[in-house]
Amino acid sequence: MFKKILVANRGEIALRVIRTCKEMGIQTVAVYSTADKDSIHLKFADEAVCIGPAPSPKSYLNMPNILAAAEITNSDAIHPGYGFLSENAKFSELCRDSGIKFIGASPEMINSMGDKSNAKATMKAAGVPCIPGSDGLLESLEEGIRLANEEVGYPVIIKATAGGGGKGMRIIWNDDEFEKAWDSARKEAAAAFGNDGMYLEKYVEEPRHIEIQIAGDQYGKVCHLSERDCSIQRRHQKLIEEAPSPFMTEDLRKKMGEAAIKAASAIGYEGVGTIEFLVDKHRNFYFMEMNTRIQVEHPVTEEVINHDLIQEQIKIAAGIPISGKNYYPQGHSIECRINAEDPFNNFRPSPGTITVLHKPGGHGIRVDSHIYAGYTIPPNYDSMIAKLIVKANTREEAIKKMHRALNEFIIEGIKTTIPLQIKLMENEDFQAGNFTTKFMETFEM
Repeated sequence: MFKKILVANRGEIALRVIRTCKEMGIQTVAVYSTADKDSIHLKFADEAVCIGPAPSPKSYLNMPNILAAAEITNSDAIHPGYGFLSENAKFSELCRDSGIKFIGASPEMINSMGDKSNAKATMKAAGVPCIPGSDGLLESLEEGIRLANEEVGYPVIIKATAGGGGKGMRIIWNDDEFEKAWDSARKEAAAAFGNDGMYLEKYVEEPRHIEIQIAGDQYGKVCHLSERDCSIQRRHQKLIEEAPSPFMTEDLRKKMGEAAIKAASAIGYEGVGTIEFLVDKHRNFYFMEMNTRIQVEHPVTEEVINHDLIQEQIKIAAGIPISGKNYYPQGHSIECRINAEDPFNNFRPSPGTITVLHKPGGHGIRVDSHIYAGYTIPPNYDSMIAKLIVKANTREEAIKKMHRALNEFIIEGIKTTIPLQIKLMENEDFQAGNFTTKFMETFEM
């Protein structure tokens, strides 16, 4: 087992990893930018190293500085959390070359899933259901129009092969819209990712976003750990996640679980990861992408299977075999992402100093957060400041528990998305499980 792990991240996920390491008897090293010098995760790590100024490219994305911090502290492994370098093949490779274990996917696995058109081809070859579309990248505008008319059928969606977060994506309903969408998507993709390659897929109407948590070890064993529903999202950014999905049936769970295992096995996956699917109203499901890292929403899975996924990551990286058994949900868990944003002002970011903080408590309530009264939220990073997670016997009970907990969650000095989350818990369609990924487009505050 590792003696010392450097946590190459910040905020709640850094604190989350440090907590598990402490329980496992592993020493930890926190890294931080100058903007995070007062972050609470530094207080709970055994050591802390400043890796640069506030901008991410000079700190949390600064590979040489992070590796240097690992070397001077004699860390034998690096946990990247999520975001930043967690799916960076070059960083994974540099860790390997430096003799430091990267607690995540190998560079080969990251590359195989990072390029979405290659990932789709790999999944199709493995027998995983994929959305009809182009075989690889589109060579031209004309090819895209031909495919839409002759093979796929409108509506279609074009996507950046190096995309993420909704950038470089356009929905197209007819030939007249294609050229404008093509030009704007490619420009956006080139600016965001340095790659304007595009591929085309059938646009799935009334979709749900359901993902399967998987784990694979160094010995070829892969298992699934049930599903999460992540359909409540705004501009492709998730707001609420829950496990199990209210749309799920036993038959669908079996099929999706088997498909997820096929997907992970196809690349010999080692680690904890997620296979994301789009599911249409007829419960047909299609591979969307694979995340070769821990997810923000992993706590809802932990709650319904009673299993620490960060610990599982560390054990797999240390060469400990998994049991190989599949996990199935017991009870119901919901997570609300609390962001420092003003939901009444077009979700404008709201960095600043927290003057008053009261976190909710009680049976089945979990708060994953790094904030405290007096803490100043820097403007340099993602706006998520907390995750509120509840666990109950049924979905109805979980919604009521979440509603109560949200009303107890007091954060003053900044604006947060808590008022939005309260209204979502009160919404009849949400309560009934009647929602798709388009739910927030018509939701009224």
